[in-house]
Formats: sequence, structure tokens, C-alpha cells
Amino acid sequence: MTSKSIRPHALFLFFVLFFAAPTAVLVVSLFAPGWAWPDIVPKQYSTKALLSVWQHKNAIAMNLGVSVLYSLATTLCTLLLSLFPAYHFARAQFAGKNILQGILLTPALVPAMTFSMGIHHIFIKLSLADTFGGVVLILTIFSYPFMLRALISGFEAYNHEYELCAKNLGATLWMRLRYVTFPLLLPAIIAGGSVVFLVAFSDYYLVFLIGGGVVPSFTGYLFPFITGADRAMASALSLIFLIVPVVLFIIVELSMRRFYQRSGLY
Repeated sequence: MTSKSIRPHALFLFFVLFFAAPTAVLVVSLFAPGWAWPDIVPKQYSTKALLSVWQHKNAIAMNLGVSVLYSLATTLCTLLLSLFPAYHFARAQFAGKNILQGILLTPALVPAMTFSMGIHHIFIKLSLADTFGGVVLILTIFSYPFMLRALISGFEAYNHEYELCAKNLGATLWMRLRYVTFPLLLPAIIAGGSVVFLVAFSDYYLVFLIGGGVVPSFTGYLFPFITGADRAMASALSLIFLIVPVVLFIIVELSMRRFYQRSGLY
């Protein structure tokens, strides 16, 4: 085996170990609540954390469900908010384009604490604080630059003449969107949506500040266990936290393949 063929395998092995090792530690910690330094391996094992998860399954499911719901709502809102600006930035040339684009990307560059403290006062005045809609709105404002940047790249990746050709052949606006624009833009939508979903789903500070503890969230439910002494329960909830996005991304991947197969593009 040559050195060129070894490098990809070594890189793949590195990434597997890089991501799998922390997960393996979580799995072991789940069954070893007393595992502490300097023990290399746990001295005793227990299924207490699994029983605790089962006992509190309703609260866990409720917090997890609300987190998934506001994360999906945020993803949809950022998509709708970014479509037209992204198309305009990708297709049009105008003075101050780069400056305006930089201003629109500012929320992703400003620290969450700096960004949220000022806007929290506005949300209180507008009666949006401590509401589900307020959480979705603040997460949308904070994370839409990720979707915007992905959609701009998506529109730039294909020539607008595809749409013009379909129009000249008699395709209506809906047909052009359905059979031309959407399939070509779908990878960018998935890329931007994945980042937005992860940002919203994993956020603690913005959800806690704007939600005020009234809007349930899985990060809010998980945080006390991470900072507490119950490492086994923290590991169990962290694994649940890890599994949900992975399952959703697998569903998205399978749905994309099915869509492209049915469209004759795969």
C-alpha cells in the first residue's frame, strides 16, 4: 500500500477516533456514576441513570420536543427570510453590495451576550419575552446569516439561464420553482438548514434569556446536570442530545435521495 493511499485511511481513522472517543466516554460514564480521576476504568457500574431517565421520560420528552419544534421553526423562518436577499445578492450587482452583505451577516459575528442584552429590552416592550414566538424570533435573528450565506452560495453555484430556458419553454413560475430552482438549490438549503438547526437546538443562553425559563428547552433541562455531581445522568441526557440531530439528519439525507430519484436527478 502506497503512502498516498494510506493518508486518506489515516485521516478517516483520525476523525473516527476524534468523534467516537468522547461518545465512548459518555457511554461508559452512563453506567459508571462513580468514575473519577485517577481511575483509568470504573470500579463499579450501575444502571441508575437509565432508570432515572425512564422515570423522568415525560419531562425529558416534553423539553426535547419543544426544542426540536422551535429549532425547526427557526430553520423555516430563516429560509423564508433569506431567500429573496440571497437571490438578489447572487444575481444583482449594485453599489455597496459587499458592505450591505457584511451588515446582514453581523449577528453571526457578534457574541450572543452582547447581541441579546439590548434586544431583550425590546422584546419585553413588545411582549415577546417569555413566549415561544419570542424564542423563535431571537434564534432566527441570531442564526439567519448562516442560511443567508449558504443560499447565496447556492444561487451562485448554478447559472440563472436554467430558469430562463424553462421560462422560454413555457414553464410557469411554480413549475420553474418546483422543477428547476428548488432541486438545484436544495443542497444549499440542507447545508444552511443543518447549521441553523444545530445552532438553535444547542443554544442555551438566548433561549433562557428570552424564554425566561417559561419556554421549555432541552439545553435548559440538561445544564443543571452538567454542572452538578450526577455525571451518569448528565451523560445519559448528553447522548440523547447527540442522537436527535443525527437521526434527523439521516432522515433528511434519505428524503433528499428519494426526492432526487423521483425527479430523475439521482
